[in-house]
Amino acid sequence: MKRLEGMVVVVTGGASGIGKATAIRCASEGAKVAVCDVQDGLGGEVVKDLRGKNLVAKYYHMDVSKEKDVKEVFKRIVSDLGLIQGLVNNAGIIDPANDTRLVHEGKPEVWEKILRVNLMGVLLCTKYALPYMIESGKGSIVNLSSVAACVALPGVGYTASKGALLSVTRLFAVDYAKYNIRVNSISPGFVNTPLLQSIWKETPEHAEKLRQSVPLNRLATADEIASVIAFLLSDDASHITGINIVVDGGFTAQ
Repeated sequence: MKRLEGMVVVVTGGASGIGKATAIRCASEGAKVAVCDVQDGLGGEVVKDLRGKNLVAKYYHMDVSKEKDVKEVFKRIVSDLGLIQGLVNNAGIIDPANDTRLVHEGKPEVWEKILRVNLMGVLLCTKYALPYMIESGKGSIVNLSSVAACVALPGVGYTASKGALLSVTRLFAVDYAKYNIRVNSISPGFVNTPLLQSIWKETPEHAEKLRQSVPLNRLATADEIASVIAFLLSDDASHITGINIVVDGGFTAQ
């Protein structure tokens, strides 16, 4: 039997990058995957490809920063696929042009926009997934943090949002352990995704410096992050909760 056989897994930001790789990995391991995003074209293509392989997946337009969206979409997911047992809080945004200014030069509206998606989005999705997990009798939540939560990297709003995820991960792990619900986080380092590629296209010299800063001398692939997420969702990690796994090629070990 596949590790995630029959498990209903919600992947936010599932249309591209780590989210797309996670949706593909979970579906290939037997999960019924709800791909949630605001990029309808890309999200639809992910689901079309999965269904073409006789895997179970459905796309939902959802803005994680809007409570009404999250509440209504989660109800539809349960109606379509069954009780939610897995949640991957992957949706996130960055704003390198404005968020990397020193805090005394920064714009609060930039921080607020990032926090609304990266932190409040996680809180909203977790809030509305948990009742279904409790009803199911089990659940696993994986929050996507970042090495920016572990070491000092530019980005006031981004760093604040990802650092906060480590704290709420521990809190939720303790609060919901009695319901057989596990909550963990992953802190990826530099991952070769379309988002990162679009940023680095403008500053290729910066991209090379970052690559050289990783002891393994390469960027991670989205598939490498997805494999860790699938592990945490599965019963192979049945006694793991409240931890943060750093997947960064040794970057933070230096």
